[in-house]
Amino acid sequence: MRVIASRRGLMNGLLGLAVLPAACGGPPKVEAWRDRNCGCCGGWVEHLRAEGFKVDDKVVDAVAPYRQALGTPPDLMSCHAGKIGRYALEGHVPAAAIRRLLKDEPEGIVGLSVPAMPVGVPGMEVPGAEPSTYDVVAFRRDGAWRPWMRFRGLETA
Repeated sequence: MRVIASRRGLMNGLLGLAVLPAACGGPPKVEAWRDRNCGCCGGWVEHLRAEGFKVDDKVVDAVAPYRQALGTPPDLMSCHAGKIGRYALEGHVPAAAIRRLLKDEPEGIVGLSVPAMPVGVPGMEVPGAEPSTYDVVAFRRDGAWRPWMRFRGLETA
């Protein structure tokens, strides 16, 4: 039997190998895009790594093109963007909210955001300051959004 490998077949096979670890219980992979001048974004990346996520941390000159490609509504923007699987992430989204998103796979949801930069979110911890209570919101492609989870610092509220 003769096997003819096409470029498409080879690429599909390699893609399958790339997603195999996650499908077999390997660490979920987050792609993150952040501005080189932002100090708090690295704290979010380290939070995700400490929580067992594999993070491809990309320092870029402009985050806007990635946000646009991910479909993040302008009113939900924060300081960095990310992607996990088919979902967008905007701002300091805690690992617990991301895990719930991956587990529940809600219909119509494009991503999660923590708008603005509340005190106590991953990367915005301030020694001696009380953490804020804040909502992680889930958004749709049309820009509509709703509260997803409520936190006080890193704890669910």
